[in-house]
Amino acid sequence: MELSGLQIFKYLPGAKKAENSNCKKCGCPTCMAFALKLAKKQVEISSCPYAPEDLKEFFAMNSKQPQNTVEINGLKIGGENVLYRHEKTFVNKTAIAILIDTLEKGWQEKLERVRNFEITRVSETMKIDLVILKGTVPTELTEGLNVIAYEEFISLPIEIIEDTDFKSTRETLIDTRTRAINEKDENFAKPVCVIMHGQGDDLCARASFYICKYTNMLVFDEMNEALISTLMTLRQNIFTDPQKPLQVEAKIYEFNNPDENSLIFMTTNFALTFFAVANELESLNVPSYLIVTPADGMSVLTAWSAEKFTAQMVAKILKKWDFANKVKNRKIIIPGLLAHMKDELEEEIRNTGDNFEIVVGTVEAYAISDFVKDYVK
Repeated sequence: MELSGLQIFKYLPGAKKAENSNCKKCGCPTCMAFALKLAKKQVEISSCPYAPEDLKEFFAMNSKQPQNTVEINGLKIGGENVLYRHEKTFVNKTAIAILIDTLEKGWQEKLERVRNFEITRVSETMKIDLVILKGTVPTELTEGLNVIAYEEFISLPIEIIEDTDFKSTRETLIDTRTRAINEKDENFAKPVCVIMHGQGDDLCARASFYICKYTNMLVFDEMNEALISTLMTLRQNIFTDPQKPLQVEAKIYEFNNPDENSLIFMTTNFALTFFAVANELESLNVPSYLIVTPADGMSVLTAWSAEKFTAQMVAKILKKWDFANKVKNRKIIIPGLLAHMKDELEEEIRNTGDNFEIVVGTVEAYAISDFVKDYVK
């Protein structure tokens, strides 16, 4: 946990109403102001000439980095300083590595599959983070991959666990992270890597648990695209900042080769809303446009309540993107939650010189298919 200003303040003369309270020698107007700045690391503890020794020891202990960071050719693992994401957010995502042994049959095919693996989700493109090689491989075969020799890998300052027993691995991971974070125990400060064995649902379940609690790297001896895609999706959800909404680029998206007469939908750039709507539009096999407005990653109703989705903003965006000159269709389908904005939107769009009719669509994305079937009759 981060050290708070109040915890620091309790040690200072101002809290005890002692001599030298709020002396300003630290450059701050009060002891409380100094404590708050010290908690945010905006001043040095040495700035206070009256800081007691027990505060210095307490501050030094809590300022220690709980877990070391290890860098592998630019890939960072470890460096975590909380147990739970909502406390501050996690730092370096769990790396996913593939072990390739050149003495095994089919190693070249496996390497090529690793090279070709790539998924894109919520505007993030994800690939295998690290290839661990046993044996010598021509440089041209590993071009574009982050590669480390097995001998070098096992010599890294990391804790390596062979996952032979789920209960044992689980307890080790939780105990290691807890001691590192809560006790600042340097004996548990190394990043932890788990070598995975097995296959199928059991392997996926164990690996998923370890991403949540608390491995810094997973190493697989097989390349399973479906498994890796699942784990990367889970990992992305965990290693995002909970204080920053996921968002996509605000622009006009096209589905199924639309033309000037195609359907037109509108939503905000909240990632979950976008992908829910986009998946429905893509599966419809009906040409359509999706106008995604900038809303700081807020959902439709949240954006409206925070005045991030307004009629004036929509009208300006349509004019800025010159959308009226790109299509002949003059009907824009908006989310059902914004039905109350229909008349206001039409009026503001007319004020900019464009002319679009606003059609109220569905509240939920899954209902778009039935809506479109009725709409295009």
